Amino acid sequence: MSIVTVQLGQCGNQIGHEVFNAICSDVHGTHGLCSKKENESYHDACKERFFCEEESEVPIARAVLVDMEPKVISQTLSMAARSGYWKYDDRSRFCQKQGSGNNWANGYSVHGPRHKEVIMNLVQKEAEKCDRLGGFFTIMSMAGGTGSGLGAFVTQCLRDAFPTSFILNHVIWPYGTGEVIVQNYNSVLTLSHLYQSSDALLVHENDVIHKICAQLMNIKQISFRDVNQVIAHQLGSVFQPTYTAEGGLHYSRNPLGSFRDPSLYTSWLNPRDAFNAWKTPRAFNKYEKSASLVSNSQFLLKPLDNVVGKAWNMFASKAYIHQYTKFGIEEEDFLDSFTALEQVISSYTILC
Repeated sequence: MSIVTVQLGQCGNQIGHEVFNAICSDVHGTHGLCSKKENESYHDACKERFFCEEESEVPIARAVLVDMEPKVISQTLSMAARSGYWKYDDRSRFCQKQGSGNNWANGYSVHGPRHKEVIMNLVQKEAEKCDRLGGFFTIMSMAGGTGSGLGAFVTQCLRDAFPTSFILNHVIWPYGTGEVIVQNYNSVLTLSHLYQSSDALLVHENDVIHKICAQLMNIKQISFRDVNQVIAHQLGSVFQPTYTAEGGLHYSRNPLGSFRDPSLYTSWLNPRDAFNAWKTPRAFNKYEKSASLVSNSQFLLKPLDNVVGKAWNMFASKAYIHQYTKFGIEEEDFLDSFTALEQVISSYTILC
């Protein structure tokens, strides 16, 4: 089944490019421990999932690129084309000349409604190219204005237009030290709205990835591209197709023994339902053996509580509220968002 990726804002487009790069590099890499037939099946599954070939000499990413400024999208299209292995469809992009000014309300209330029709038409065209549409994968940051605000708006539109399709939102958690002075407001508004529309949120924390670059990869001067490539590698491994000896490319349920321990999970959840493992004999990106874990746990409780707390302290002193009210986001909207996330925090706290 095919996935349509929607890259939103500077961060979303830069990471999206690295994700497709990682997947394409994996497809063209060595095939490790699997047979030639298994590798060909893996190759075909990857292409069906992430690329369409049409009449192009190279695979074309199943993606829509959206930003309110043209620079990053132009760079992204150019870098992909220069790779010689894959490219974006130049017609599947939308950009303007004025950004969102790191203001969630500007992206959500102004750019979203104003450009809804053209953006959703691009998404619809990509979806129609898929023989079997598996769902949508959006990539965005929470800190800025376009990725977060417009991203939340587009996710709601996806839910309305494709009510039965799976929507996975990948969100980048901002550095705790601060990237944007109103990043906590933007994060609270983003998370609360995605919570209403998305089927699942996949989160990467910039601080955690930065630590991986410094401590595990021993990179001295860490760039955003270093961080993005680590994120892309992890995402690529999660999306890796599986192959089973029965002859079909499909996910196989296979709980591993060490993860059957009931103490690992909340009391009302059967460990066999709580943990699923999918395996493939095909190596990922030159690794003979590798493992990826996606978990729904209390890991984000502390950072979520910190973001909500900082945002509430600013809100209580009315700091920067006027920047949001001028674009139609009222104090009641903030209170609704705080209430929604406090409920999330409460629900995850009592999982033990």
